[in-house]
Amino acid sequence: MPRAALALLVTLAALALAPLPAAADECDGLAQRIAAATGGKVGRRSGPSIDLKVPGTNRFDVTCRAEPIVQASSGDPRPSDTYFRDLSVAAELVVGESAGAVQGIVARAYETSLREGRKSFIQQNGWSASCYTDSAGAIRTLCSVGRIPPG
Repeated sequence: MPRAALALLVTLAALALAPLPAAADECDGLAQRIAAATGGKVGRRSGPSIDLKVPGTNRFDVTCRAEPIVQASSGDPRPSDTYFRDLSVAAELVVGESAGAVQGIVARAYETSLREGRKSFIQQNGWSASCYTDSAGAIRTLCSVGRIPPG
């Protein structure tokens, strides 16, 4: 295959995999709103995921694919109240449910994961919350909230 044709093929493949500017702009805007609501800052973007720098040791990111998902991780043996509060505030912006409603569902998913020793997944009104806990890992708790994609 001639070099020019190969270069064109590689360029077209890269463009096909790149996020659409409108979707990227929406995700960037969502990340900005989440950072403002949680007292954090928008960090590095890697593909469809944007890191959010929040005060403390918790880590947050938002990933925008078919529907956005906010994810939070904690290395603490038991996540702080701030972890659940910030995740719920961020999730309110992602799924449109009140932070209070989201926090109750996330807490239930977390407690179920602890009790059953496996990932807990709860669907609620077109969105879902999931939590995974690991008593020995560097990441002790990983919870996420997002809309369930249509289809």
